[in-house]
Amino acid sequence: MIALASRTLPHVTTIDGPDGRARCGWVGRDPEYLRYHDEEWGVPLHGDRALFEKLALEGFQAGLSWITILRRRPGFRAAFADFDPAVVARFGPDDIERLMGDTGIIRNRAKIEATISNAAALLALQEERGEGALDDLVWGFAPPPRPKSERPRELGDLPAVTAESTALSKALKKQGFRFVGPTTVYAMMQSGGLVDDHLAGCWRATSPGH
Repeated sequence: MIALASRTLPHVTTIDGPDGRARCGWVGRDPEYLRYHDEEWGVPLHGDRALFEKLALEGFQAGLSWITILRRRPGFRAAFADFDPAVVARFGPDDIERLMGDTGIIRNRAKIEATISNAAALLALQEERGEGALDDLVWGFAPPPRPKSERPRELGDLPAVTAESTALSKALKKQGFRFVGPTTVYAMMQSGGLVDDHLAGCWRATSPGH
């Protein structure tokens, strides 16, 4: 959704929220979106399970708005055993059919099957490298923090793909992960805090740590 906004509303900067705070222009005024922007987007995310969930949800988001996924996140967590990879990796044909009938999620067979196979890929990665292997892999591609003077000012300044997201996408695919193209991976890097893409003027950009 953020990549779409950067293309369709390139010159939008920040917008004032109902509390008077300036926020990145993609947020709008939906209360859940406001909370997500303020509390989650761009906050460093660690842990294999948390990153597995983030990758899965970003994969489901492809072609849709992020608010669609955000509103269904509780349903996704219930349907996919709170994204416990050891449980999800054991899902079989009956589980796939169950998920295809679950109105609390996005019922896309290819994405459901990819999430299951990605859980198995994560377990294989952990078997090879130990707990925290996905965290190490993902964060190994985090770029250096940009200088404050180079913070993006308009939505059009936000990239959809970077050299780091392309390299991380290739590394994940090499490990057997699916639905992890460079655009999906960059969205995960934004939301998971590997990059800080809060626009200049956004209150989050000027908060401590940013």
